[in-house]
Amino acid sequence: MAVKREDIEHIANLSMLNLSEEEITKYTKDMEEIVGFANTINEIDTSKIEESAFALDAVNVFRKDEVRESFDKDLLLSNAPSSNGEAYSIPNVMD
Repeated sequence: MAVKREDIEHIANLSMLNLSEEEITKYTKDMEEIVGFANTINEIDTSKIEESAFALDAVNVFRKDEVRESFDKDLLLSNAPSSNGEAYSIPNVMD
């Protein structure tokens, strides 16, 4: 597929871009190269490759979602420079 000047102008118009003549020429050439690369990839023989959603056969291994004993909240908060009794308190970083 050849990329025409009109294609770039149309894309620029949809994107609300005001392109100069030099930019239109440059982007037409760049788009030609991109489409050429995509066409090169399309020529690769993939007939012997099985379809897959992922590149690897790895599967997720999840742990059981079970309640476990945790750290003592009061002990953890005792290490904080300041807290509100429920969580660490830090200085505001934004106004």
